[in-house]
Amino acid sequence: QVQLVESGGGLVQPGGSLRLSCVASGRTHSALVMGWFRQAPGKEREFVASIWWTGGATDYADSVKGRFTISKDNAKNTVFLQMNSLKPEDTAVYYCAATYYPSNVHYETSWAYWGQGTQVTVSS
Repeated sequence: QVQLVESGGGLVQPGGSLRLSCVASGRTHSALVMGWFRQAPGKEREFVASIWWTGGATDYADSVKGRFTISKDNAKNTVFLQMNSLKPEDTAVYYCAATYYPSNVHYETSWAYWGQGTQVTVSS
């Protein structure tokens, strides 16, 4: 089992920035992949970004490329999502996720472990 705890959500104005954090604990090892999904009201949960614990390869949804950056701190078992140039359409609950050997990181069904979610609201 892997436990995930997110933090860092909040209210921000359009064009602003936020950084989300997710701490992983439990049975983690080098093959872990961690990522972020989000779910806006009335919409399905969608992939945002992912990062491989070993090697650091990243992947992003087209909607956030160039604005969001996923990174990690192996020593602290923590993954970050730096969100810049935020737009109202980025408003959602953001979920941290983790898994091993995903078939396709863009698919929700590829992920085994989920955090409780943190609200991000972009509004003036």
